[in-house]
Amino acid sequence: MSEIDALRERVAFLERELEAAHKTRALFYAAMFDELARRLGEAEAEAIMSAVTYRRGTEIGRRFARFAPADLAGLCRAFIDFVPDRGRLFDPEVRRCDESELVIHMRRCPLKEAWLEAGLPPERVATLCRIAGRIDDGTFEGAGFAFTGTTWRPGETGCCTLAIRPRTGAQR
Repeated sequence: MSEIDALRERVAFLERELEAAHKTRALFYAAMFDELARRLGEAEAEAIMSAVTYRRGTEIGRRFARFAPADLAGLCRAFIDFVPDRGRLFDPEVRRCDESELVIHMRRCPLKEAWLEAGLPPERVATLCRIAGRIDDGTFEGAGFAFTGTTWRPGETGCCTLAIRPRTGAQR
C-alpha cells in the first residue's frame, strides 16, 4: 500500500469515527431526555436540557465574537470552517450572506439521523432537534448577533436553518 493510500484509509477511518461520535452524542441526548422526562416530566426535561445546551453554545460563541455586531461575511467564513469535517457532517448551504442577514441551512445532521435510525418517533426527534438546536441560539447570541433558528420537523428535508443578523443597540 502506498503512503497516499494509507493516508486516504486513515482519513476515511477518522471520518467514520467522527460521525460515530456525533451519533453517540445524539443517543446520549435521547437517553438523558428520557430519564429527565421520566423523573420530572417532558416539559421540565426539555427546559433543563435546552438551558444547558444554550449555555454551552454561549461558550462556543466566544470564538465568533470578533465578528460582532455586523461582520456577517467574516462570521460566515469562520462558522463554515468550524463545522466538523469541512462541513461534511452537516452539509451547510449558505442561502444568503449580505450586510443584513446570513442564512445557513444544514442539509443533514448526524444527530437527527441517529435518532431516526434508532427508531424514535418523528415527534420525539423534533423535540430533540429543538433541544440540540439551542446550541445555535447560544452560539450566535453569545457571539453578539441577533439570531433566529428553525429546527427540523416531521416531513421536512434537511435539518435546521440558521438566520443571523447584526445586533442593534436595542437588541442588547
